[in-house]
Amino acid sequence: MKYMRILWLAFLPLVVFGQSPSTTKPTFDFADFNKKLEIAQWLVAYDTVAWKTTDLVMAADKAELARLGREWFCFQDSKSVWHAVYGKLENNRFDQVFHYVVDGTGKIARTTDKIDEEFLVAHAKALSLAQKKLMETIPAGSPMHNTYIRQNDDKTFNVWLLPAFQTDNVAVYGGEFVYTIDATTEKITKDESYFQGAFRGFNAKPPREIWLDYTEKEKPTLGSIFFVWYYKDYFTRIYINNAKSTSSVIKQGSGYVWVHVGKDQTSSGNSKAKP
Repeated sequence: MKYMRILWLAFLPLVVFGQSPSTTKPTFDFADFNKKLEIAQWLVAYDTVAWKTTDLVMAADKAELARLGREWFCFQDSKSVWHAVYGKLENNRFDQVFHYVVDGTGKIARTTDKIDEEFLVAHAKALSLAQKKLMETIPAGSPMHNTYIRQNDDKTFNVWLLPAFQTDNVAVYGGEFVYTIDATTEKITKDESYFQGAFRGFNAKPPREIWLDYTEKEKPTLGSIFFVWYYKDYFTRIYINNAKSTSSVIKQGSGYVWVHVGKDQTSSGNSKAKP
């Protein structure tokens, strides 16, 4: 098997160019990859709002900070405007302390507008359930994780928990925890998590080429795609090494190009990437 496919990326919608130099039909699953990439890009956008607003929260008045619990999250409203809300869930009530809105230019402003409490309580409960499940799944002393949440049209929730950029500048991979939670926020109805059994990582300094070992998987996972998209400016090149292909992203002009390279499958079971 020998092929290369190139995807030209800016932000959605994606424009795809590709060809195979052989008559063999490529087996790389582009539909699956593009679906995961769309989610990964949304998660990175969420993450950007989260860390920028967290910096503002940490600089706020100590009396307000004392009111905070673990309950905070970001969301997009019906006009796709990003919001971030910080507060505390207690006795089935949500004490909203900070509410930030991001305008079209990326400017962040604090607002006194109150968000619907039922909406806040549901998100806080879904987050709590997902975080509890994560703690039951990963070993003690595991790396810190970031949490991302999105409510669906049917009032169910998707929650993603991915390794955070650690305080010692280590970028971690090897686990991704993805839950669908019912509208009552009382049970996880779907678990699409993947854990290699141990977390691995790379220090982001100095910048260099790195390879993510996912050779036990045929397709790039959501977590591996997120890792590449999030850390693409921290390393010179990041490769996702799967069983039948490698995937990487390179900067070209003001955009990025994803390159997927198939592997020759030998009779012994070994495989080599072919450009």
